[in-house]
Amino acid sequence: MIVWFTGQPGSGKTTLATLLLKRLKETQFSEREELVVNIDGDGLRETFKNKDYSHSGRLRNISSAQMVARWLDANGFFVIVSLVSPYRWQREELKKTNDVLEIYLHTKEKRGREAYHVDDYEAPLKDFIALNTGTAGIDLCLYEILNALVEKQYPLSDL
Repeated sequence: MIVWFTGQPGSGKTTLATLLLKRLKETQFSEREELVVNIDGDGLRETFKNKDYSHSGRLRNISSAQMVARWLDANGFFVIVSLVSPYRWQREELKKTNDVLEIYLHTKEKRGREAYHVDDYEAPLKDFIALNTGTAGIDLCLYEILNALVEKQYPLSDL
């Protein structure tokens, strides 16, 4: 299973991905054979030494994240990814090959990341959940994510 957080910088991707990771590790979920891992866009760029924020640099970064996520998923990991990932077609390609819960986060609140706004970001059109992190609190957003996992029939009985 891959949980893919997408949205503009400052929309709460890293925050919610970190909370989801913590929540899953605090439950009996962590006693399952499956391990939980989080791939964050900034950490991935640092690991792969990709500081290129052009269109081609973003494509490379997202492709790298998807390759790692696919490999981890195929090897029994529960994967959480938090990336701007602005290109809808790339996210849709991942959904064709893997069980993905796409979570689109958005807000109109100013959070200090406006300088990193991605002009060509394409919001999802199908098979996703949308959360307005400016109006819904963190706890409500996490609750909605956990409910979406249950709806996908992912066994999270202790959450």
